[in-house]
Amino acid sequence: MNISSIVVQTLPKYLNEVVESLKNCDVCDYHMHDELGRIIITIEGAGVSEELKKLKVIEAIPHVMSADMQMAYSEEELSAHLEVLANADAVPKVLNEKDIKPEDIIYNGDLKKKDLEGFAKTFDNTGK
Repeated sequence: MNISSIVVQTLPKYLNEVVESLKNCDVCDYHMHDELGRIIITIEGAGVSEELKKLKVIEAIPHVMSADMQMAYSEEELSAHLEVLANADAVPKVLNEKDIKPEDIIYNGDLKKKDLEGFAKTFDNTGK
């Protein structure tokens, strides 16, 4: 089971409406908010894919300006990924190639340009 915390942002004039929508949407647990329009919620899911589906529901609530995951926890997935890392080469193979051009190295750390659903499927299947 995964548990993730999310900060939802709305305009203060819509705060009560958004809080009520979050409390009634059945995909998250409401915890607290402030007068600036920041709302703290958590979601749970069997894997990252399920959490992303729930995040999309939250993002679609009227007057939600943003909903960003802040922290995620999954003991089962963490163990599987730590095992993969423990058995992996310390330096990626591509960095040991003598003839590789810098422009041919693919950087996968930018989440804004990443296919998050594809990433989630790969992440959920690690160690299975």
